[in-house]
Amino acid sequence: MKQVLDLHIHSKYSRACSPQLILENIDQACRVKGVDIIATGDFTFPEWFDDIKNKLEETKTGAGLYKLKRNEDDKIKFLLSTELALIYKSDGKVRRIHIVVHAPNIEAVKELNKFLDKKYNIRSDGRPILGMSAVDLAKLCFSIDKNFLIYPAHIWTPWFAVFGSKSGFDSLEECFGKYTDRIYAIETGLSSDPEMNWQLSALDKLTILSNSDAHSLPNIGREANIFDLDDISYKEIYEVIKTKNLDKLKGTIEFYPEEGMYHYDGHRECGVRLTPAETKKHHNLCPACKKPLTVGVLSRVEELADRPFGFRPDKSVDFKKLIELDKIIAEAMEIKSRSSKKVQSEYQNLVNNTGSELDILINLNLDKLAKFTSPQIIEGIKRVRNGNLTIEPGFDGQYGLIKIFKDEEKNSHQQKILF
Repeated sequence: MKQVLDLHIHSKYSRACSPQLILENIDQACRVKGVDIIATGDFTFPEWFDDIKNKLEETKTGAGLYKLKRNEDDKIKFLLSTELALIYKSDGKVRRIHIVVHAPNIEAVKELNKFLDKKYNIRSDGRPILGMSAVDLAKLCFSIDKNFLIYPAHIWTPWFAVFGSKSGFDSLEECFGKYTDRIYAIETGLSSDPEMNWQLSALDKLTILSNSDAHSLPNIGREANIFDLDDISYKEIYEVIKTKNLDKLKGTIEFYPEEGMYHYDGHRECGVRLTPAETKKHHNLCPACKKPLTVGVLSRVEELADRPFGFRPDKSVDFKKLIELDKIIAEAMEIKSRSSKKVQSEYQNLVNNTGSELDILINLNLDKLAKFTSPQIIEGIKRVRNGNLTIEPGFDGQYGLIKIFKDEEKNSHQQKILF
């Protein structure tokens, strides 16, 4: 059965995250979005773990996937998950890395939390900062249960990433040491996509995962994974990822990487955004203030790549780049905020009448959709499907800007409305 999985999100207990991120709301958002299996996020935080234990139950004995107790159905399944920030010294350098951790069951989480709570502060934030190495984390997790899954989060972003220009290593072996062969996946992050990661042959054996890292409900599913599962259990998901089973890995859903906050190089304070070639020309210094640039994902991929862009490994799966439906609606309606009442009203109109957001964006026949919405919104969805967009890439912590319609088209549309 086809399942859409978003395996990295946060709860209301993580810094800079929406207070609306509670289990009941996450469940409802997944139904609207079209996500079937969702990360719990933040399971090391005591209050959140209490919610997990009290409000969720296994979909079936030994499944390792959980549903809300109050729901009669198990359409939305929760997978026990968290993101940990590690800061430590290695080879004379301070390392900062984020790791995604998936646990096979509640008991394994209890044991992990019990150990971490004795040595580190896991009570200050949903994504705690731990003074331990990636090797020590791997050793700890696998000593508790061999079926823990751990892998580096958003692997290319400048800070807190295994290959980040400010904090990372040049290989997974440098980071995970003797446990490298038990790291079965990487997460692309918003600023890269599978095609960029295919340029590094060292990643060929790993399963490429794309997750939303959502800090709010609307961002759930903005990146996700499509699996074809039989048993729909943690064990099956684990085996699919471990073995990179192409019969069950059906693809990923991607953010346009240019829209990510760290795609290009730059210096936000000076409003400077540069391509990798321009960065080299300026010797990694901001041409305005002469301070070091924040070197982004595209440059870092080019630095480590041993293949040209466009190369595709034999053992790889397809991917689709999308823009969230409410963003498309907002631009089509010429409204700045995706959260405006008019935009959200039209969003609800579409999902109530035609299906989930991801189904609308990927699969739905647009002739059917035309019965419920405007030609401008239909055209916007069509252009996103075809990649017919104008993009100003993100840099140094600033999201990129995607334009679906040109300014002259918007003016023409507005004139039609007025006259």
